[in-house]
Amino acid sequence: MPSIVGPIKINSVGGGVVNFGDSFYLSPKSTSKTNTGSGALNTGDFICTNNGISSTNPFDPDANDQNVTANA
Repeated sequence: MPSIVGPIKINSVGGGVVNFGDSFYLSPKSTSKTNTGSGALNTGDFICTNNGISSTNPFDPDANDQNVTANA
């Protein structure tokens, strides 16, 4: 099925896959976890972030978040 892709702005891609249009098979090849406070990962041209007190809890009680096994 054809797709129409509008205006796109990509500043950087670090080790990832950028796919536009039709795709047959996409799956994650690696995973990672990041703990940040509120408003820390906002991206864009004009950002106005108003935060009060921000606290991040990095405690992760489960062993696996996203398994990468059996990905081709």
